[in-house]
Amino acid sequence: MLILEGCVQPGLAPNTNDATARVLDRLGIGVRAARNAGCCGAIDFHLNAQEAGRARMRANIDAWWPLIENGAEAIVQTASGCGAFVKEYGEMLADNPVYADKARRVSELAKDLVEILREEDLEALVADSPANDAQRLAFHCPCTLQHAQKLGGAVEGVLTRLGFDLTPVRDAHLCCGSAGTYSITQPVLSRQLRDAKLEALEAGQPDTIVTANIGCQSHLDGAGRTPVRHWIELVDERLATSDS
Repeated sequence: MLILEGCVQPGLAPNTNDATARVLDRLGIGVRAARNAGCCGAIDFHLNAQEAGRARMRANIDAWWPLIENGAEAIVQTASGCGAFVKEYGEMLADNPVYADKARRVSELAKDLVEILREEDLEALVADSPANDAQRLAFHCPCTLQHAQKLGGAVEGVLTRLGFDLTPVRDAHLCCGSAGTYSITQPVLSRQLRDAKLEALEAGQPDTIVTANIGCQSHLDGAGRTPVRHWIELVDERLATSDS
């Protein structure tokens, strides 16, 4: 059993976690959502509200702990920004005598979604179903995935194994301008970074841009250019095609 988490408030791509649950179910992996879990606290830290952020950490640990005691094997994040932050709970609550040990265990269990899927035999699920050769994707690897979690190339590997045609993206290490609250506090510079990133992503004329973080997804899609989606949605659709 896995605990499934992600930034899925109303209006913020609610299909992401639904698609994740369907994909994991096809792989025989059970998921549970912690009813009382909320924001990971990263946004509070971006806004220099550390105590509010630590309060969110403690509340999430309280929400996840019964499931961990019941045998949950991982806390799976569908937003790479949240995943990077939860992996730091242990360090940020290390001086809290009540939560230090629990926080360290939570960080040990925290996994980005791609860390689960890259270990699965996805090819077996699509062996008899040809990929849609007309669908070209460009992947934007969020800073929180490639720099913070050191998982650059992981999503691209999963998508390639499933037969997707990935276009090359120049300067893939550069930020899209979302950067937590940066798109709100520095809108002019943020839009400049966004437009430069979109030029790089669109150079290969993809049908869709995919990414792994809701902040990047909303920021890039806000330009109203090439559609931007979470990569798990494309995987879900690919596997659904193989079911039919």
